[in-house]
Amino acid sequence: MKAVCATDLSAASEATIESETCLECLGRIGIDEMHLVTVIPSNVHAGMPGMDFEGRRRRALERYRSVIEDAGFEVETHVVRGTPHRRITGIAETIGASLTVVGSRGKSPLENRVIGSTARNLARTTVTPLLVNRIERESDDPDVVRQHLFQRMLHATDFSENAEHAFDSFSYLRHATQEATLVHVETPKDPGPTDDDEPEQRLSELAAQLEEWGIETRVDVRQGDPADEILSAETEFEPTTTLVGSRGHSRLRRLLLGSVSEDIVARATGNVMLVPPRRTA
Repeated sequence: MKAVCATDLSAASEATIESETCLECLGRIGIDEMHLVTVIPSNVHAGMPGMDFEGRRRRALERYRSVIEDAGFEVETHVVRGTPHRRITGIAETIGASLTVVGSRGKSPLENRVIGSTARNLARTTVTPLLVNRIERESDDPDVVRQHLFQRMLHATDFSENAEHAFDSFSYLRHATQEATLVHVETPKDPGPTDDDEPEQRLSELAAQLEEWGIETRVDVRQGDPADEILSAETEFEPTTTLVGSRGHSRLRRLLLGSVSEDIVARATGNVMLVPPRRTA
């Protein structure tokens, strides 16, 4: 499996790349080839006096390459120009990536680019599963908030097709997952369940699949605002990553996600793995 790791060369972006535990977790789920991508923004010109942006970025990526190769991965590097989230998404599509990884905080010392905004735009447009890796917010030497990326998963589901597609990610995440919490939030707008359609029963059926893989699993049905309740569950259970499906509305225009997915990406304290809908031919 291939993964794209997007970096703005900030200290925060380096945290994932330099974390042996994070790299081990990616290896456990089947990632064996990493593509390091950094984007020179369109408004930064090569001829600016005293600024060899491309050369500096290539030298930085070569340092990262050696770290990741030492961890056992094949590595390719890409220094490109353009709009960061569009170029990152384009490279992920071109190479057939199974995952895109981006840090959720950090300001680049080179061009004052904020990786947080890139993460937000990737969440709105990604066509591959996106891991938003949460980095310490206020630190001169930041570290990842949760090193064991997939050890304790919280999966929020509304039983939609998109949520089922996100749940299917456990087919490979299970190799790094020890515990899982399955959460469903009922809202006043939900239709009343039928006798054969109780949320607890449906969650229990999903839990049984995970337990067959040796994953200790709990189920949790809540009432209220979905984003607030999912974030409350994150606070209570402290997962290393929250797994959710997105609702993409257009492949052509940059439209918002469903508000629940966007809220979780923006407000979660830990990592978030966002799985876009299945692509149609």
